[in-house]
Amino acid sequence: MVSTARMCLVCKGSRALCGQVHCPLMARLRVGPKVRNLPMDFFGPSTSVFVGRMGYPRVSAGPLAAVEYRESIDSPSEWFGMPYTELIEMRSMMLRAKVSQDIRSRSRYVLENQELALSDRPTDVELTFKSRPLYRVSFSDIVQPMGPSAALKSMRLAENPHIPRGIDCIVSDDLRASQAGIMLYQEGHDVYRISSILSSGVLGMKDSRKLVPTRWSIVAVQDMVAQDLIARIRECPQIDGFRVYSSEFLDNHFEILLMPGSWEFENFEAWAPGSMWTANLKGPEILEEYEPFGGRRKYAELQGGGYYASRLGVAEGLARMGRQAMVVVFREVYEGYTVPLGNWQILENVRNAFRQPFMKFDTRQEALEQIGSGLRLPVRDYIASSRMLRQRRLADFSA
Repeated sequence: MVSTARMCLVCKGSRALCGQVHCPLMARLRVGPKVRNLPMDFFGPSTSVFVGRMGYPRVSAGPLAAVEYRESIDSPSEWFGMPYTELIEMRSMMLRAKVSQDIRSRSRYVLENQELALSDRPTDVELTFKSRPLYRVSFSDIVQPMGPSAALKSMRLAENPHIPRGIDCIVSDDLRASQAGIMLYQEGHDVYRISSILSSGVLGMKDSRKLVPTRWSIVAVQDMVAQDLIARIRECPQIDGFRVYSSEFLDNHFEILLMPGSWEFENFEAWAPGSMWTANLKGPEILEEYEPFGGRRKYAELQGGGYYASRLGVAEGLARMGRQAMVVVFREVYEGYTVPLGNWQILENVRNAFRQPFMKFDTRQEALEQIGSGLRLPVRDYIASSRMLRQRRLADFSA
């Protein structure tokens, strides 16, 4: 039997040993001919902006433009259920333009990028690069995949960005970034769009606005929105009984346990050997992060952005119910997750779980037995690492 750590080497994209119908790595290669020979002049729709983090506080910032446009190309909330290879090929058609800018820059270039980020529809742009865009295979555990990139010589907006009045009013006010972000979310804008707006440097008190690396803005927005939702959840009545929600997508399997009690949150990540980050592991690795009723003060270093995406999905689910609960999320990452696509898939997996019918149980033991039937690792391995499941409570024995 082929070890998972050697799977890609043995398979070479032809034997589907990871379980995927088409090889995710080969998908990137198939896109290559379409994007390797892009001209130095580009005309097309820009859907958002991207800000890098290398060299901070001087960073590379610029528009993301679609080489081949489709409506869902920059909308992760619409990606659930799409095949692995389709996602990679679609996102590989996103062209990133880069100009080095100080994070506090108020240049015309930065202002135009802010308009692109605020627009509620793609805006046509004319881009001239210093050299041909370079296509490299690169992925992130937080940021969605992107295609070729190049240093930008000049940019011109070919049309006026369409900025909704509601968005314009919020960003025109002298508000803290967290206040503005929460208001945008309450207006119905998804966290993905708000992250792009925050990255562009248009949020915050007017004297302190700055560009925010996209990787940081994604987590920041997920955190600020979740904290606002959780503050409301803490005042809601507790759920009755024990509930189990499930979801699986992109070889990431989720089991979510809701228990009667005041808000607490625990998140598990169990990585199988052979996935993107675990090629050298001999056995599964379980990572645990926890949050008490009053919240956490330190960044979730063990899980990073995955923790905040999972917590946001749970907070949204509870907020819609108008209930609070003690929550434990079990995430198992299997060998087929060979190419990380960003933490959006975690949020969308959790969101999907709460869209599905749940199973209700009278005792915690019954709920854990159901969860165990859907996991590869024994539930006892999670309990041994848990700060919530090792506690014995009256509600564990009866609803």
